[in-house]
Amino acid sequence: MNARIGRPNLLVHVTLAVFVLGSLFPFYWQFLVASRDTSMLGDAIPPLLPGGNFFRNAGRVFESVAFWKGLLNSVIVAGTVTLTTVLFSSLAGFAFAKLRFRGSNPLFVFIVVTLAVPTQLGVIPLFIMMAEFGWAGHLQAVIVPNLVTAFGVFWMRQYTMDALPYELIEAARVDGCSVVRIFANVCLPAVRPAAAVLAMFTFMMSWNDFLWPLIVLDADNPTVQLALERLQSGYYIDYSLVLAGTTLATIPILIVFLLLGRQIVSGIMQGAVKG
Repeated sequence: MNARIGRPNLLVHVTLAVFVLGSLFPFYWQFLVASRDTSMLGDAIPPLLPGGNFFRNAGRVFESVAFWKGLLNSVIVAGTVTLTTVLFSSLAGFAFAKLRFRGSNPLFVFIVVTLAVPTQLGVIPLFIMMAEFGWAGHLQAVIVPNLVTAFGVFWMRQYTMDALPYELIEAARVDGCSVVRIFANVCLPAVRPAAAVLAMFTFMMSWNDFLWPLIVLDADNPTVQLALERLQSGYYIDYSLVLAGTTLATIPILIVFLLLGRQIVSGIMQGAVKG
């Protein structure tokens, strides 16, 4: 007996619309304040339509701090960290899921256990190491410690176990493929949705990272988050200026989501069909 899934009723659509509007409202309020003067925050009834000062406030952002350099540094850091994390995590996930080698299970358990260690515990020794390398104040001090993450390895290993059957690997070996070709031609196409999700989360975490860049970078070589922090470091905080910078800093994340959104949705739908 085939089960039929009924069409969503009006209540479902209304509930989804409320959640969507609730999710979008903070972004709209951010742009609303960024397009007006800070004085609007003191109004008894704040305006609900954007003003015409956004581009003027955005220009003030670039005049107040080294925002261009912060954007460029964040693009370099987040882009590099995302690419290396996806690549190395996919390699490690493929090895742990489909290759047999001595000590694989204890090594994977050790990687998973590191997820329980707070990041703050390694800040001081990591800074000492970066200083000894002469990297303090340079972008490599932010990039190199984040080239791969334990979560990325765990994520790709779990997905590879289900998405890549052993039969495909054995068929590729019969055809004479090496391990590298099996990874490139068989594994990567199979795990592309998971890689897109990992890339999205990695880019967001790297883009929004504040603590480690604050510790290891100089004031004249900031990331975008450090540049935003300096916008509100004075005695008087101009919220229109701060939120204009925040709006500009949000645009790259939206672009990355639009580029990876199709892969993310296809991965979700693929998991739903398998379930």
